[in-house]
Amino acid sequence: MAKESTKDEVKGKAHEIKGKIKQKVGHAINNPNLEEEGEEEEIGGTIQKKAGQVKKVFGK
Repeated sequence: MAKESTKDEVKGKAHEIKGKIKQKVGHAINNPNLEEEGEEEEIGGTIQKKAGQVKKVFGK
C-alpha cells in the first residue's frame, strides 16, 4: 500500500496537469474563468505535491 506522502505527491501532480489543461483550453476558447480555475487548480496541486514531499522527509 502506498504511503500517504506518495499519494499526496501523485494527486498533487494530477491536479497540476489538470490545471494546466484547463488554462490552455480556457485560453483557446477565450474563457478567462476557466483559465483562472486552471491556475487555482495548478497551484493547489503544487501545494499538495509539496506537502507530500515534506511528509516524506519527516517519514510520515
